[in-house]
Amino acid sequence: MTCGKTQGFLAKHKVAVKSEQNAKKQAITRDAAIALAREADEIVAAKGKGVQRLNVKKDKPSDDEIAALIIGPSGNLRAPTFRVGRKLMVGFDEAAYADVLGA
Repeated sequence: MTCGKTQGFLAKHKVAVKSEQNAKKQAITRDAAIALAREADEIVAAKGKGVQRLNVKKDKPSDDEIAALIIGPSGNLRAPTFRVGRKLMVGFDEAAYADVLGA
């Protein structure tokens, strides 16, 4: 389970979480997820074995391009997702986490 891997990574690197929302109990819909993503300057999305980066300010992606990175099969925001400053990280990739978190 990727959320378990995320919790393990955060604990190992002593990263404090300010706010947490359980996606199973409070799903974030497509529209709300896109609004959240548009607040970021960069989206880092781990999907499968790859990591994609999207500069929201420079590339000016469409809602569908953003959704392709951050929305899961349920139609809601993929988990795990976290925000650090102006970066939004979606999915789990240890190297990407280290980069985004500076760990």
